[in-house]
Order: sequence, then structure tokens, then C-alpha cells
Amino acid sequence: MMFQDRVDAGRRLAAALSRYGGEDPLVLGLPRGGVPVAFEIARALRAPLDVWIVRKIGAPNQPELGMGAVSEGGALFLDRKIAEAVGATEAEIARIVKRETAEVESRVLRFRQGRPVPQVRGRTVILVDDGIATGGTVRAALLAVRRLAPRRLVLAVPVGALRTVESLRPEVDDLVCLHAPADLQAIGAFYLDFRQTDDRDVLELLGRARREHSEAALEKEGIVMAAQEWPVHITAGEQTLEGTLTLPRDARAIVLFAHGSGSSRHSPRNRYVAEALNRAGLGTLLFDLLTPEEDAAGSAHQRFDIALLAGRLLRATEWVSSRPETQGLHIGYFGASTGAAAALVAAADWPDVVEAVVSRGGRPDLAEDALERVKAPTLLIVGGEDHDVLALNRSARRRIRVESEIAVVPGATHLFEEPGTLENAAALAAGWFKRHLAAAPARAIA
Repeated sequence: MMFQDRVDAGRRLAAALSRYGGEDPLVLGLPRGGVPVAFEIARALRAPLDVWIVRKIGAPNQPELGMGAVSEGGALFLDRKIAEAVGATEAEIARIVKRETAEVESRVLRFRQGRPVPQVRGRTVILVDDGIATGGTVRAALLAVRRLAPRRLVLAVPVGALRTVESLRPEVDDLVCLHAPADLQAIGAFYLDFRQTDDRDVLELLGRARREHSEAALEKEGIVMAAQEWPVHITAGEQTLEGTLTLPRDARAIVLFAHGSGSSRHSPRNRYVAEALNRAGLGTLLFDLLTPEEDAAGSAHQRFDIALLAGRLLRATEWVSSRPETQGLHIGYFGASTGAAAALVAAADWPDVVEAVVSRGGRPDLAEDALERVKAPTLLIVGGEDHDVLALNRSARRRIRVESEIAVVPGATHLFEEPGTLENAAALAAGWFKRHLAAAPARAIA
């Protein structure tokens, strides 16, 4: 059996897994190659897609030879026979495990982008890879997921070595493998196109899957909220600022994002919050406050030039107010770090246009005298463990003369990296904007 590519393999697997469509399953892909396969399964079953991070434990001096694997959730599988055969000492094994565990944690942050670990308990979980040879990484993933008490654990792969597949059957409630040759030499030999999947591919597929699943869930309830997304270019003086505009159907408001120093429109945390706002029916504009050349120069002066950043945010606001697709929408600002100060300064300068502001881990104190001139209701979201910034926010709030609140997210540090904290912050932001923007009467178009 040959597969055209991972998309073809995923679609064929999806047909074999159709019986699970009514169980509201969770599909977990093993990055990187397993994610394109899992994407097609999740799409066909109308199921949510996420990743499960696993790293191979390579033999000393032979890193391509797997002695086992380590998984997020702390599961470790080690093939002692292989370790002994290559003469790996306990110290060498411990050093490799420590290194790969750190890489697992890094990839969790990279691919999950602050989202919490998906809810597994009591659900049907389908774990997907693009193929199985020795099975070490899959076995570690199964061990970790099983600890989270799924109702049913299913392993799905297009191709796998027969001996390995049979050895894995006792570890799962069901195993679906479309082709299991006894003499598998290389997984890629069963694909006409087995080009490498990179991190950008994984992130793009995860983003698409989240959007499609959210839209499908809303359609089930009779709500159609399909969103359009496209790149935009905003002229600010002699510079051109790149951005991404997203508009759900029937959006009545739009939130402009002002990122922090050294960040960009690609900030995974801001993108996560933006997706939460999109699901709430709010449009979003993520754009770069600095050009690539300015950012590459790494100038601390420009990154902390609040007047410059606020001016560019106002230019983007003018752009939004003049475009036919966004003209007349209620306007809010979401700022992070130094971007929060820029958002407050811009809101103070245009009090009749900007109707709500949210800061996440922001530095509102850098807005200085503009704080007293802010007319837009302002929410300051701060991590409970971000003590210095929390003190600065409390001091700044005392200078804001309109409706304002401080929302402290328990357990969160400055970057909201802890499980569930960014999700909490996104929900707070969505609630504030829905209250002050989406619920407001439609704006008249000048």
C-alpha cells in the first residue's frame, strides 16, 4: 500500500475511524509528521486537534538509534536491551533524558502557545503518527496519555512495522493501522511525497483546526460565525506596517493589538488572545508597530518610544476607520508590556474613537500623564506572581479617572506561561470587550 502524502494517509485513516465520530473524540498528533495526518482525521470527525510532544532518546554517539523516548507529562520509556547493546551508562542515559525533557518542555511552549493541556479524562482520545518503526516515541506518548484517564485510547497510523504494531495492541483500546508489513525498513518508503514537516506547518495546521472546530461548534447551535482573515499593509509616514486582519461574520467591533517590546504580530500569546476574541465575534487587527528593519536593529530607544508606538497605533486606527469592511465598527485596544502604555496614550488622544482598553502584563505606568486623560473603560490583567508589574499596575490604576479594574490571574508570571493562565487572561479580555464594545449600539458611519 502506498500513500500519496500525509494528507492522503490522513483521509484514508479518517474513513477507518469513522465509527468514533459520534463520541466527540480528541485527536492528538505527534509533531511534526503526525500532525498533517491528524489534521485530516480531526476535520473528518469534526473533532478538536492538539499535539502531544514526545522526544526520542538517542543512543550515545548514535543519536539516530532510539533507546526509548520521553513524553510531556513525564512518561519515560527506555528499551534496556538496546541501551545495554550500545553500552550506554546510567549517567549517559540520565544526561540524554534531561536534555530531551528540556526539549519537550520547549516544544510544548512552541506548539501549544500557552494553551492548557487538552482535557483528556473521560474522553475518547485518538493518538496519531505518520508511521511506526520501533515504536519508542509512540509508547512513551501512550503511557503519558493513559495516566490522564481517557475513556478510550485509540492509536491510529497509516503504516507500521508488524511486530511493533502487535506489541502495542495491549497498550490501547483500539489500534488502527492501514498497512503493517513484516519487513518495514523506512516509513518514507510508503509515501510518494514524504517531505519534511516544519514547525510553521504544525502551527498553521493547529490554527486552522481550532478555527474550523470553533465554527463547526457554533454551526451546531445554529450560529454562523465564519471569519475572514487576510494580510494588510498600513502606511505610517514613510514606513509600511504589516498586519493580519480577521473579521468574523457580523462583527460589530474590532480590537487592535499593540504588542510589547521585541514582539510582533506573530506573538503566539497575542495570537491566542486574538483567536479567543474572534470566537467571541470580535474582529482583530494584529500588526507590527515597528518595521522588520527597525526591529532587526534592536533599538531599545524605538521599542520603548511610547509616543512613536502610540502614533503608529493611531495611524492603524485611522486605517481601520476608513476601510469599507471595518468602517463603523466599535474600536478597542489590547496592549501587552510596553504596548499597553502605547494603547493608553493613543486612547487618551482619541477619546471619542477608542471605547475600551485591555492590558495584559502591561506597563501602564509608562503612559505617564496620559493616564488621567483616558476616557475608555480599562481592564488591567496582571499575573499574581508578577509582583513588580502588579505594583506598577495598581499605582497606575489610581490615576485612571474612568471605569477601570485590575484582574489578577493566580499563579501567572509576567509571560502567562503557566498552564491555564493565558486562557484565563483571554477569557477576561473577551468578556471586557464584549461588555464595552459588542453590546454597544452600532456606530454611525461618518
